Amino acid sequence: MALPTRPFLVVYIVRHPDFAPGQAVAETLYDHFRRKLFENVAGGTGLSVIYRSVPPTGAAAPLPIDFDESETAAVVVLFDETFAADDAYVAWLKKTAIIADANGLGARVFPVAVDAAFTRSGMAEQAIRWDKWDGADQAVRARRLISSLTYQFARMLRSYLERLRHPADEDAALERYLKKVQVFLSHSKRDADGERIAKVVRQALFDGEGLSTFFDVHDIAPGLPFDKVIPNQVRVSAVVAIHTDTFSSREWCRREIIEAKRANVPLVIANCLADLDERGFPYMGNVPVVRMDPACVDRIDDVIGRLLDEVLKDFLWRCRIEIVKDNAGARVRFLPRPPELISLAGLDRTSDEKTILVYPDPPLGAEEQRLFEEIAPDVWLRSLTEWVAEAEAAT
Repeated sequence: MALPTRPFLVVYIVRHPDFAPGQAVAETLYDHFRRKLFENVAGGTGLSVIYRSVPPTGAAAPLPIDFDESETAAVVVLFDETFAADDAYVAWLKKTAIIADANGLGARVFPVAVDAAFTRSGMAEQAIRWDKWDGADQAVRARRLISSLTYQFARMLRSYLERLRHPADEDAALERYLKKVQVFLSHSKRDADGERIAKVVRQALFDGEGLSTFFDVHDIAPGLPFDKVIPNQVRVSAVVAIHTDTFSSREWCRREIIEAKRANVPLVIANCLADLDERGFPYMGNVPVVRMDPACVDRIDDVIGRLLDEVLKDFLWRCRIEIVKDNAGARVRFLPRPPELISLAGLDRTSDEKTILVYPDPPLGAEEQRLFEEIAPDVWLRSLTEWVAEAEAAT
């Protein structure tokens, strides 16, 4: 049983060679999506990111894009005045957009309107409006661009995942499966900061470019039983925990984190401690933590950006598993992040057959392995590549 050889997502970054600032933007995108953050779930060295800028010798435009080289492909075009002034580049872009559109949900062109030139280009595609982010410096704009693209890539992978699950359906039919990703904001109402910060995050998600069409921030309808709705909602959401001073002391906050961990949903901790936490809650580890000053709430973009990263990671992992899971036995359980002791909860350990927990590479360190062996000798831990190698050797 081999892992899929084609990458699930290839990102092409296109710019005109005379657009000098575009090199720094392209490198920022490259550095982000090639990070170990995505390597562990996508395989290889992170997402595949390929530059398209300088034409090959004797040509007037970049090399064409072969959309058959990957399961999905995203073409990010930094569109500025120099790009608009070059007829060969504009023709290349329009042809690429037509080919991408013919590939259905698996390929998309994402123009980035660096300046006003895109509005005069006649392109039909909706652009990411870099030029509208007034007052933001280059670093802030780059961070917003990364978040916008991460959101778009996650949407593409959702479509691909549904295509794997419903291969007989046409693209139009697949759209009915693409519900919004729900966000659950876990917070304490006992201190002055928890609810206030949660409302700021909630508003930022509604106001963010395109995010309101992707995220559905959870509200409990009147009349529904609180003790049943909350756990169910957490299990189907991406969760942001607003960790303020009283968070760990609140029973429902602790229950929400435990439910999120048991369900293996994307989880980000916004560390908003103003003074101290009397009892650090042990199940808030093994996930990203973003420090944010509770007074000025100065890193909302970072919290949302990291949440988007976790959602994208989750879709990448689910795509990989969808392809190999049919070869897994009943005792194999797939985890989207490295296992921890709470991963043992809910396992059927009454059988003499060992349970195997399969998780993204790299393998756990020896100290964690020893702890699991001591507590649960009937459970084997395997990274995905270890599990695949053992399965292939067995056949």
